[in-house]
Amino acid sequence: QLVMAPWISALIFIFVFGYVLGHRMPAIAGVPYLKFLLPGLVMMDVVTVAFQQTSGDLYFARFQRYVQEMLVSPLSYFEMMMGSLVIAVLRAFVTAFGVLVMGWVFGGLSIVSIPGFLFWIAVVAIVFALAGMIVGLWADNFEQLGAVPIFLLSPLSMVGGVFTTVAMLPTWLRFLAYANPFFYFINGLRQAMIGFNDGTGIFGVAFTLVLVAVLGTIVWRLFATGWGLRE
Repeated sequence: QLVMAPWISALIFIFVFGYVLGHRMPAIAGVPYLKFLLPGLVMMDVVTVAFQQTSGDLYFARFQRYVQEMLVSPLSYFEMMMGSLVIAVLRAFVTAFGVLVMGWVFGGLSIVSIPGFLFWIAVVAIVFALAGMIVGLWADNFEQLGAVPIFLLSPLSMVGGVFTTVAMLPTWLRFLAYANPFFYFINGLRQAMIGFNDGTGIFGVAFTLVLVAVLGTIVWRLFATGWGLRE
């Protein structure tokens, strides 16, 4: 569910939009459309996998009441957080590399900066793993657990620059792209993979690191106070 499903979804997008339709589209940002599309698909799957890993893990630990085993173990709250984060980031990298292999098979793989690629995969996975922990602690039923991916993550990622550049949008709508946090994640990874920057790269890095700090502090405090854990 957390590995094969994102790969299958990415394969469909790569084949239909990148390979079949991509041959009939002009180059974007000076590269074939498949190369332009691939970073956005990678980021979409990273977001999904990282969020679902931690939100589902914490929710079912509460739902099936084995979270008490973690609470009575000799672990600090920081160590509990790091345990969940490591698994989420590992799954994100496995998923990302699987999508890269598919892109390579269809001739769309390009990585300009390996350190930049690793940075964006890691920090975005951490951001959404932390967000997933918050939702996992908050959700009281399956409907609440699935509401955030359906009504927030999927729409924002789809309109966050996966398929288009900002310049392709009407002038009066471009502010929506810059107001979408997913735009900075996708743009950062795209710059690392094909060298194309559609926004302010430094701002995107700073914004993402601030998100890590803020969400990390929130999750740590929630663990420390036992919110959603001790019922």
